Amino acid sequence: MAKQRVLSGIQPTGNLHLGNYLGAIRNWVEGQSQYENFFCVVDLHAITAPHNPATLAADTYAIAAIYLACGIDLQHAHIFVQSHVPAHSELTWLLNCITPLNWLEDMIQFKEKAVRQGENVNVGLLDYPVLMAADILLYQADKVPVGEDQKQHLELTRDIAARFNHQFCKDKSPTFKLPEPLIRAAGARVMSLTDGTRKMSKSDPSDLSRINVLDAPEQIQSKIKRCKTDPVRGLEFDNPERPECNNLLTLYMLMSGKTKAEVTTECQDMGWGQFKPLLTETTISALQPIQDKYNDIMADKGYLESVLRQGQEAAAAIANQTLNQAKSALGYALPL
Repeated sequence: MAKQRVLSGIQPTGNLHLGNYLGAIRNWVEGQSQYENFFCVVDLHAITAPHNPATLAADTYAIAAIYLACGIDLQHAHIFVQSHVPAHSELTWLLNCITPLNWLEDMIQFKEKAVRQGENVNVGLLDYPVLMAADILLYQADKVPVGEDQKQHLELTRDIAARFNHQFCKDKSPTFKLPEPLIRAAGARVMSLTDGTRKMSKSDPSDLSRINVLDAPEQIQSKIKRCKTDPVRGLEFDNPERPECNNLLTLYMLMSGKTKAEVTTECQDMGWGQFKPLLTETTISALQPIQDKYNDIMADKGYLESVLRQGQEAAAAIANQTLNQAKSALGYALPL
């Protein structure tokens, strides 16, 4: 029986942080042998907000290298760049023309980001979920690893697919498969070091709010030393009055590989002066192998390019087939 297919990706904007690693990439690695995986660098999504053209290409290669450094295995996965497969853009246009505008205006992330961008908000930001839908539907994905904040976008993807199938595939097989979310409870939402009620984010203006995967040991030490805590001695999970405590214990649990019960027993009588060095040492130790492998990969650009080329070929073969099915359902004359 064929393996189910998984599709996911991360934007090449800024340095990847522990939220990206623990909430996404590490989960991909742990479950990759169970699925047929397509992991892309979603560079088309990266320009929905102001970006630096001088660094976009370099950042794109860096994200692909981090995928490999974190343990993505090419025996189980294809790694490719979104914009290298033009079917993503073309299917987005087709889906735009069957997606009601009010569906997009109701997206929570659009409302939040539009407020921040003000008069500079662009159509791409509004249309981001349709591009995300095209990304997923092109590969007939069974599962999509998403964080809690992306569940609404996946629900929209399912709505768009169902609408397309209903309108254009009544007398034949559906064009699109309806994907299911793949969500890991623990660590799926890693919070900021400066505010335990807010998600760790690349868009936060303060670099002190996040630990980046490629941060040097001294940077990690400084950030943890300065992170927000509380005056209470004794550390505990799940106390709503102590969000920073819960977040830092969760980080330690995930970076150390220990169970929640083990961390609870180990840290329940600790003060912050004892816990912060422990978290620092554990984080540095966990990230060091990833950083070493990343440096090796980036030193061999020919290898990285070959990985992306092979990934592009595998992705395009499936994406183009799905695109042609969609165009046929819509009544287009297909290329000869």
